[in-house]
Amino acid sequence: MALDPDVLAAELPGLARYAMYLTRNSADADDLVQDTLERALARGGTFRGESSPTTWLHRVMHRRFLDTRRRRSPEPTADEELLARVEAAWRDDAYTVDPEAVLARAEVQAELRDALVHLPVILRSAVVLHDMQGLTSLEVASVQGIGLPAAKQRLRRGRALLVSLLAADDDRRLAMKGVPMRCWEARSLVGDYLDDELGARERGLLEGHLASCPTCPGLYASIVGVSAAVGRLRDPDSVVPPDIAQRLSGAGAVGELPVSSGAGTARSARSR
Repeated sequence: MALDPDVLAAELPGLARYAMYLTRNSADADDLVQDTLERALARGGTFRGESSPTTWLHRVMHRRFLDTRRRRSPEPTADEELLARVEAAWRDDAYTVDPEAVLARAEVQAELRDALVHLPVILRSAVVLHDMQGLTSLEVASVQGIGLPAAKQRLRRGRALLVSLLAADDDRRLAMKGVPMRCWEARSLVGDYLDDELGARERGLLEGHLASCPTCPGLYASIVGVSAAVGRLRDPDSVVPPDIAQRLSGAGAVGELPVSSGAGTARSARSR
C-alpha cells in the first residue's frame, strides 16, 4: 500500500527533528529529510501497514543515515571512553548527582541540546525516538533494527549518560571547562563564519571554541575542505568555450565573457 501524501506531509516536522539530532548539522539534516522522502515515495509499495507510517519513515531515515555514516570516520573514541566511565560510576552505589542542578539545566534548551549532541549516535537516536518523538521501546527497536531488550538497554544507557552530562561534576563539563560557547550554538554559526558575516564578538567566541573544543574542529575542517572542493569545480571547466562566447557576443546577447584559453583565463572561485 502506498503512503498518502498528506501522511507524509504530517510526518515532516518529526522527521526534520530526528534528522537534526542524528546529523547535528542543519544542512545535513535537510539532505537527510529530502533523501528519506524520495526513498519513501520510491519504495512506498513496500509499506504494508504492519507498523505505523511514523515508525516506517523513521526506519527509512535511520537506515539511510547509517549507510552514509559507514562511509565516514567513526565517532571519536572519547565518546566511548566517557560512556565507559559514566557506566562505571552508575554501577557504584555511592555515585549520585544533584537533581536540582540537573533538572535546572535540562529546562534550558541550549544546555539540553548540547548534552544530547554529545551522546554517541545510537544512544542519542534511542533517547530522541522514545522521549522526544514519542515512539514506544518496541517501535525504537523496529526503527533501529534490533531486538526489544537491546533497544531498552540503549535507552537506559542514553538516559544515564545524559543525566551525567547535565550534572555539575561530570567528565564532559570538566573537559569543556573554559571552552567558550556551546557546541550546538557554535555549529550553527559556521556558515556565517565562512561567509564573513559574524560580528567581532561572535567571531572571537567561535574561534575560541574551535581552538579548544574536543569535537567541533573536525567537523569545521571537513566543512571548509568540502566547500573549497566544490569551489574548484568551476575552474577551468565551467568557463564559456570560445566559439560559443563569440556567437553570443556577436548576437549582442551578452557583454564580455570569460573564455577557456588556458588556466590563466579562468576566474577562480571567490575565497571565503
